[in-house]
Amino acid sequence: MRQPSLVLVLAVGVLVAAGVTLLLERSLTRILLGIILLGNGVNLLILVGGRPGGAPLVGSGPIDGMSDALPQAMVLTAVVITFGLTAFLLAVAYRDWYLSGDDEVQDDLEDRQIARLAERNEVSTADLGGEGPNDDPEQVDPEPALRRLRRREEKQ
Repeated sequence: MRQPSLVLVLAVGVLVAAGVTLLLERSLTRILLGIILLGNGVNLLILVGGRPGGAPLVGSGPIDGMSDALPQAMVLTAVVITFGLTAFLLAVAYRDWYLSGDDEVQDDLEDRQIARLAERNEVSTADLGGEGPNDDPEQVDPEPALRRLRRREEKQ
């Protein structure tokens, strides 16, 4: 049985490492490129893990010399899934760029709160529950959204 070459193993490592690094960025374009690189790295890993040999067709050669068809089928499925995810993320990135003029993901309120707690080296409080639906201080105030809805209704 042949072992995978060092070049293929290094290619898998570089693709996966670059993909994970790009996934941790704030730009949707870089996240998209990270998904593509990570998908290609995992596909190459699955192919490297398969047994090399001849075509898996009955009667084309000895059974011991045939390659395993399962990794090839798994890679084909993974390519289709990665393509679908890439198309979806591309649509999200385009929509965000169209609406805001930038493809960077902005901080939300929870991100800012976690950053403030990290600067003070504090731990966020646990939600012990027991409050009523209107008494929970951790819930977002719905008033700004309701005011926007009322303004829209008044304009119409």
